[in-house]
Amino acid sequence: MDNRALAQIAALDNPIDRLRFLNQLMTEYQGSLTELASYRRHAIAEARDAGMTTEQIGAMVGVSHARISQMSKGPMAKAPAGTATAAPKVLVARSLPTDPAVRGSKSLFLMEAERQGLEAGRRMLYVGPEPVSEHIASCLRVEVGDEVIARRKLMTANDVPVRIATSYFRADLFGDTRIAQPEFVLPTLQAALTSLGYAFGHAEEVLTARRPTTFEAETLNLAPDEWVVQVVRASYSTEDTPVHILETICAATRHIFPIGQAAGVDEF
Repeated sequence: MDNRALAQIAALDNPIDRLRFLNQLMTEYQGSLTELASYRRHAIAEARDAGMTTEQIGAMVGVSHARISQMSKGPMAKAPAGTATAAPKVLVARSLPTDPAVRGSKSLFLMEAERQGLEAGRRMLYVGPEPVSEHIASCLRVEVGDEVIARRKLMTANDVPVRIATSYFRADLFGDTRIAQPEFVLPTLQAALTSLGYAFGHAEEVLTARRPTTFEAETLNLAPDEWVVQVVRASYSTEDTPVHILETICAATRHIFPIGQAAGVDEF
């Protein structure tokens, strides 16, 4: 973000005007990502025309050749009516409710993917403050547009992007802790929350199927008609403090969602 945009934000005294301007900026930046991806595909094509292989391009850029192949693909054309639908690139389970053993692991996604024999990977996309959206604000019990701490990662299975996972935290509770720092929190995020004095009380999970945003479609390399499944898991401490909100944006055709029965209930 340039200094002029930052100055415009600072000059807005009304929080609603500030929120509107920030939403406008976020939309514009997401549009820019699509344009930049187009330039990226063109640059890869030029490198290939010059005689370079995907392995060579990947080695020089510092990513896998499979990732270069993904970068080079534009939005997929919609299949004509009556044609067979291609099989999913990869299929990952996202269990609901989240298994406690998985919840307390180094990474929910890494644990689930490895259990299925998939080569799992994750890459940090962003860590820092951002204005909160309505559905996350209600979970954190803050106002829409308030600044919260976001930790956003891209998850891959067999080098295929499958999920964007974002952890949200209240800035007033965690802004001065290592949770707000850019590196991965080790040994686990759960251990960090416990060390700060929070004990897990209960969680609520909500699943929503919807069309992707421009950013989500580009990041996950989705087809034009492909949807995402949004899973929001809101965790609260034993004192009912909203501690951790995890939003996972799952490529719909690359996931299955096993639903477990609540413990202690044995009726049909």
